[in-house]
Amino acid sequence: MVLIVEVFTRFDSTDAMTKHRPRSSSPAKASLAPPALVSLMAAFRDFFTAPVWDHALVLVAGMVLAPGKRTVSAALRIMGLGTSPGFARYHHVLSRARWDSRAIARKLLAMILDTFLREGPVVIGIDDTIERRWGPKIAARGIYRDPVRSSHGHFVKASGLRWLSVMVMVSIPRVDRRWALPFLTVLAPSQRWSAERGHRHKKLTDWARQAILQTKRWLPKRRVIVVADSSFAAIDLIAAIRRHVCLVTRLRLDASLFEPAPPRRPGQLGRPPKKGRRLQKIAQTLIDPATRWTTLVLPEWYGGTRRTLETVSGTAVWYHSGLPPAPIRWVLVRDPSGEREPQAFLSTDLDAAPAEILGWFVQRWSMETTFQETRDHLGVETQRQWSDLAIVRSTPALFGLFSLVTIWANSLNRSGGFIHPRTAAWYVKSEVTFSDTIAAVRRVLWCPPDLSMSRHNRGYVEIPAALLWRLTDTLCYAA
Repeated sequence: MVLIVEVFTRFDSTDAMTKHRPRSSSPAKASLAPPALVSLMAAFRDFFTAPVWDHALVLVAGMVLAPGKRTVSAALRIMGLGTSPGFARYHHVLSRARWDSRAIARKLLAMILDTFLREGPVVIGIDDTIERRWGPKIAARGIYRDPVRSSHGHFVKASGLRWLSVMVMVSIPRVDRRWALPFLTVLAPSQRWSAERGHRHKKLTDWARQAILQTKRWLPKRRVIVVADSSFAAIDLIAAIRRHVCLVTRLRLDASLFEPAPPRRPGQLGRPPKKGRRLQKIAQTLIDPATRWTTLVLPEWYGGTRRTLETVSGTAVWYHSGLPPAPIRWVLVRDPSGEREPQAFLSTDLDAAPAEILGWFVQRWSMETTFQETRDHLGVETQRQWSDLAIVRSTPALFGLFSLVTIWANSLNRSGGFIHPRTAAWYVKSEVTFSDTIAAVRRVLWCPPDLSMSRHNRGYVEIPAALLWRLTDTLCYAA
């Protein structure tokens, strides 16, 4: 798909990031991309050679405008290039072209922060999602638990690719809830794929560790808080990142917690202790009548509603044999109304207040919305690439496109073209969603500035025949 952010499968110096000397763009090809899009994408110009840049701009516009499947063919058709003899070059943008993927991800992160969060702590969400793909040529696919169709009592398997996505939680103007904007997406290949190639298999937490540390290197002067689900509540991950970022995640109620190791006595023999006295498990604290609960009013809880909760918190060392000890602050939460089961959370910042920890964690729920929106409006899981490199690039590109469309729509708001939610007599919609955002961007792309209004009748617009044909063709094949 359109090339915005490429996943990098290695986080070392051998990453394929060959720099190219920029050359002058071809006016004929560059003119195919709308001027507004060229202006938005100018920040990424130096990461591409001139021929790749021209083709990438066309693909970006095509992916925004195309309904349904997000294939290169669909992008070319909607851009009026369905009969172009050089169509293969657009496929080569994903399958053969060389470009600086990590620098593009870093630039996208900088654009997001410069637009929505110029100062203060940066809350980063990290989570995995399954892209359902089948076929013998999808080499990195595996069999995973389907998080969408499975429940506590029903297990559903899914064949596909597992992606680890890193997103920034930001506030959008004129929207109450926070949005999760992806800037880096990493493919976590299956264990079978690693075994067939003789590679050491990396667990999901290994990919998370590398992605988190890379993000922190990009933001050396900002405080970074990483929020994640229970899949990333791992002692080895905490030990690797706790000196660099604050990690907030769920905690098992039966986790083994201890007091900090006592100071070493003078003349004491043997290895220094790693932990102190064992503490009672959080599950026992929950039912202990001596537990002192503190009432806390959280502005946002499940469903985005204001909720009164009861909490108890403390510090401890989370320890498991063979792993380094992890100092944490734990928070136990129960709902007095009984609508939700009690939950426990941990933070590697021992000085963080329970309200801060819970406030950070609830922001990660926006990631699920982003995953759903990219499937509904950007065609994730509809790609049909078979080349390994194209597969690796397409899904991260679509996730990055989600962030770019949001940035573009925000610039439209600032210029006075306010985006309004789509409503009807039977449907009242109070907030702007991504469907309204991408519709506003499409409206700009479909309405070039050279369209002329008739002086005699303002109810008519002169539209070039080629543009009218493209609109008609798009509507006829929309489903």
